[in-house]
Amino acid sequence: MSQTLTQDVKRRLYYGMLLVRRTEERIQANYHLREMRSPPHLYMGHEAAAAGVCAALRAEDMVFPYYRSHGWYLAKGGDLDAMMAELYGRANGCSRGWGGSMHLIDVAAGVYGTSAIVGGTVSHAAGVALTFQMRRQAAVAVVSFGDGATEEGVFHETMNFAGLRKLPMVFVCENNLYATNTHIRDRQAQSEIWRHAERFGIPGRRLDGTDVVAVWQAATEAVSRARRGEGSSLLELETYRYFEHCGINEDLDLGYRTREELQAWRARDPLVSGRQLLSAAEANEMEAEIAARIDRAFEHARSAPWPTADFQEAAR
Repeated sequence: MSQTLTQDVKRRLYYGMLLVRRTEERIQANYHLREMRSPPHLYMGHEAAAAGVCAALRAEDMVFPYYRSHGWYLAKGGDLDAMMAELYGRANGCSRGWGGSMHLIDVAAGVYGTSAIVGGTVSHAAGVALTFQMRRQAAVAVVSFGDGATEEGVFHETMNFAGLRKLPMVFVCENNLYATNTHIRDRQAQSEIWRHAERFGIPGRRLDGTDVVAVWQAATEAVSRARRGEGSSLLELETYRYFEHCGINEDLDLGYRTREELQAWRARDPLVSGRQLLSAAEANEMEAEIAARIDRAFEHARSAPWPTADFQEAAR
């Protein structure tokens, strides 16, 4: 089923990627000041995944991201001020200052909590998808995870249940080749992740995770299928992270990947190809708007109060 790439969709796709990239760049630039204490899993390189999928969703749809979470939180419409306050450990952060970078939540935006547990949100998404189904709601649950999570039992168990019950759910695997520092070829005898769907009666697809339009088109089809009551889908998005698994630095000195490999993926940068969706004037306008939003978010976070000793009890 072909999708109409309207100007509004183009703007949403590029804006989503640009907001994530510029936010992550600012986090990276300011982290050395030691104002943020929560270790970040930067999303730079992955932007087309979250932006493309979330552009296919409605407000009532729910996403269940993993610990590389900033991109999904922002692309689904999470509160930027609250996210930055959370990274600063402040009381008005999206998790009240107690969760940090890997534990973001914005129920109003449809972000039902991220998790530091590998594969931890897969079954959570299935539970909400089952709720949607039982209540006859035309809403969809989306779960994102890395290639390493497909080695967890919960991934296979949940996919089996989703296939059996035809849950309105989309599994999104962001395959960046590495589980921390170990290449997929050294971990999986059969590394075509999308094919795991076959044995559970679920359609699976592998596609270029740096092509935001391709991601949006595939996600739109999968979401529409789920909304029609036809069941779940698995999308394997081939992508790549530019910086270390956890932190703000390059990690080429560790020897598990090469500069040539990194440069090859940077040549496929999703924002470079995505930039062609808009005119120069539109893109420049977005840059200015996003820069101002990020400035305000950092100012908000730095001036926000710290959690008090009784804050956690009072919040219950």
